[in-house]
Amino acid sequence: MHEMVKGANVGLAALSENAGSVIVSLSWSSPSGEGDADVSVLLLGANGKVRGNADFYFYNNPAAADGTVQLLGPAPTENGSEDRIRLDLTAFPGDVDRIIIAASRHQRAHFGELENIRLALTDGSGDDLLGFSIADAGAESAFVFGEIYRRAEAWKFRAIGQGYDSGLAGLATDYGIEIDEDDDSDQDGEPSPLDAPGEGESEGNASPTVETSTPTLLSDRPIEAQTAPRADALGGVPVQRSAEPAAAKSPAAVPARRLRTAKKKVTLPKAPKSSLAENEAWRAARLFPASSLKSDREREMRATSVLLAVMTQVPEFGRRLTAAFGAPAGRMETFTEVSLPNGDTPRRPDGVIRVERAGKLWTALVETKTNGNALRSEQIQGYMDIAARRGYEAVITLSNDVALEGSSLVEVKTDGRRKHKVALWHLSWAEVTHQAQLLIRHEGVRNEAHAWLLQELLHYLQHENSGCHGFQNMGPAWVPVRNGIDEETLSPGDPRTVQVVESWERLIRQVCLRLGGELGTKVVPVQRAKRGTDPQSRRAELAGRLCVDGQLHAEIRVEGAPGILAIVADLRMGRLRTSIEVPAPEQGYPLTWVKKLMKQLGEAPADLHVQTLLDGETVGPRGTLERLRPEPGDLLPRGSERITGFRLTLSKSVGSTRGNAETGFIRGVDAAVDLFHAGVVTQLERPRPGQRAKAAEASA
Repeated sequence: MHEMVKGANVGLAALSENAGSVIVSLSWSSPSGEGDADVSVLLLGANGKVRGNADFYFYNNPAAADGTVQLLGPAPTENGSEDRIRLDLTAFPGDVDRIIIAASRHQRAHFGELENIRLALTDGSGDDLLGFSIADAGAESAFVFGEIYRRAEAWKFRAIGQGYDSGLAGLATDYGIEIDEDDDSDQDGEPSPLDAPGEGESEGNASPTVETSTPTLLSDRPIEAQTAPRADALGGVPVQRSAEPAAAKSPAAVPARRLRTAKKKVTLPKAPKSSLAENEAWRAARLFPASSLKSDREREMRATSVLLAVMTQVPEFGRRLTAAFGAPAGRMETFTEVSLPNGDTPRRPDGVIRVERAGKLWTALVETKTNGNALRSEQIQGYMDIAARRGYEAVITLSNDVALEGSSLVEVKTDGRRKHKVALWHLSWAEVTHQAQLLIRHEGVRNEAHAWLLQELLHYLQHENSGCHGFQNMGPAWVPVRNGIDEETLSPGDPRTVQVVESWERLIRQVCLRLGGELGTKVVPVQRAKRGTDPQSRRAELAGRLCVDGQLHAEIRVEGAPGILAIVADLRMGRLRTSIEVPAPEQGYPLTWVKKLMKQLGEAPADLHVQTLLDGETVGPRGTLERLRPEPGDLLPRGSERITGFRLTLSKSVGSTRGNAETGFIRGVDAAVDLFHAGVVTQLERPRPGQRAKAAEASA
């Protein structure tokens, strides 16, 4: 990979022969878990300005109609978050001179609060081309990471690293975008549409006025001036500004209109009407009935057909599932019962997805498993070979299992002699359910028919006969490892302990998907490891701890929660402990703090354990809510120790069986986490930014 420094440039053709289509990845991490940013792309003409508002791509306008720009959306990583952008450089019109890659933070939060800020660029075959890290971020709320620009009919990349203290609205205005006056208020619940022709008002009502406020640059602009510069307030550094409206130079550009960079107000589906049934025994007719399914083959065929049909009919859902696999935004068609030539024995994948964009086809084969059925390596290998011979782009496996970084679900070999490369992707039924829940319960879809289709899909996936219930078996190593813990015969280095740790990690990832879908917020596992530690080494370390103390440990981060949820499964005791550490307020009196905490926990379970955290290694006062409610002062230390926070812990018994039975381990973990979040976490106040940073520093 070619590592860039600020101000440097490089020709893409010199790095790859396949640079006509590229993926730009912007990534970052946050010690507090609260850090996030939104990516954006601006297309500029030779004058350094957009041709019109349609050249601004961000969360309210995520894709170009011609497929040249596609914001693929964020995805959690082991250490933070990554947002990807697909650019088709071969299809940009000649009057697009530069492509600006930027990101901004919500409500003017600072990039200095983030870590590991980095841009990476890969070519159409997935090979890494270049990287650029930003290490000097401070009070900026928006950043231009870099630009891809034309020179002599060739595309080059320049690392910029330029910051703004005026957010996305200020950055967009600087490049000629017309922004609403109250755009940056970011008020929750306020409608904030991207004003485009035909959306809510006629063109005659459009205001041609451009906002005149200009952002303040916080770092030098390491590029040639495209327009006349003026002196910036910070030390007289010359920077370029746009004070006049940008002229629309393309016939495809929208008429002069002002837009808003605040996120759109979501539209939820209407509440269901009361039933007209005579009694509760009547069941509504379902679009996708599941009661008659009996064999695994029937379940696989039905589940594949149902999912692929809904992906086609609800474009926003289909796009959400396929964008992560590198599929373009375009017209999608899906197929089942497909036969592909393969010598004397044709292959019949469970499904095929095809997406058309600009006359080109993107194709993926789909292999589905339901219930606890495992994917077979030889079968997937056969599909990979066929896909390579036929020029298809991907093979997608779909099962109840959850993929882990560094641990393959199936082993396949890639023939390096083949020029055409095929990507192998995995999708869990839990992820499908998660995305459907986010759309219909929290983000909204285009119309009621789409919402109804997704509701029917959810009903099908959650039906006991569908076989699409997600991760549901701790694996064959579970029983011997648990018995070895009970009998104290489990030896360090036993490979079965690593298998159990991997199953535990899959279960935790599924808990995050399920909880995130229900809440409509980001819920991700926290993987604590030394920088540079690979996933297998980290799992081996956790397996070693399991041999010593008989416990499985995990942490999850729930967006909006006052801290990280710690989960400990004690296999010796058959109990699961869920806890959260709440930082102490920065001002006030300790007795006031504990009284306020008791008031917040008024509806929490009486057996919730509360412990005062003190500065240093001293163990603070502790007790159950049942005992502390009448005497909250018992949480105060007897000496002069400083209170740093409070740890809230709930301990519940869990089953020991490896499967998904009502009394099994998996259901027990789900129930315990749900009880703790609903009964404890949701009642706590979200700490102020200073407290969040303080808590993050303490937990690091």
